[in-house]
Amino acid sequence: MSEAQGSGAAGSADGAAGESDGAVVLRTRDADGTRALAQALSGALRPGDLLVLDGPLGAGKTTFTQGLGAGLGVRGPVASPTFVIERVHPSLTGGPDLVHVDAYRLGGEGEIDDLDLEADLDRAVTVVEWGRDRVEHLADSVLLVELERPDRVDDPLDPDEPRTLRLTPRGPRWDGAAIAALEAALAAVAGLDGTADAPAAGESGPTADGEATASAGPASTTAAPSTADGPVPARPTTDTAEGER
Repeated sequence: MSEAQGSGAAGSADGAAGESDGAVVLRTRDADGTRALAQALSGALRPGDLLVLDGPLGAGKTTFTQGLGAGLGVRGPVASPTFVIERVHPSLTGGPDLVHVDAYRLGGEGEIDDLDLEADLDRAVTVVEWGRDRVEHLADSVLLVELERPDRVDDPLDPDEPRTLRLTPRGPRWDGAAIAALEAALAAVAGLDGTADAPAAGESGPTADGEATASAGPASTTAAPSTADGPVPARPTTDTAEGER
């Protein structure tokens, strides 16, 4: 898929291959490339967006979410919420919060509903790992992100092995204009062969813990909210398993 193909909903941008179901397919060479792709994607997201991450163990779901967190400019670090189930990362830039959920240990819709994700949905970007066929009922639109790792490599679980990402927007939120914005954001980091690379030295990009580097970028150039009395203290990252939000 070295050339962009016609997308079912909109023509795909250069470097991002479109498929007949409206999916956009890209590749990354390593974990930094996956973070860079997600950071670029964050520019096309808005409060209320629900992202469902699907892929085998070690495919890079948390790595992807780290890039989103850096792009959204939220309080980090972004780490796997496997044991706490849900983490809320408040925005440091006045944008949407990031709600990061791991549904691996959850059962059916009942346990998902017990998290009360709807309470944060409208004001946050919500990302659910292992959420396919579990959380789609929470919103009328969803962005499905499928991460595939290669089978024939020295270590399939190594995050620095290549990955293939397939992004499928569904629902009224993802109309033609929204998909065009999505493709344009991804094209900013994707080469003509559809491979996303991390920024070169000196350029902005997320670090391994999901926080932005010191270079210019969404998470590092926007000042924290302030009032006439001084800066407004940022809300701490919260884990619902500890009884906080």
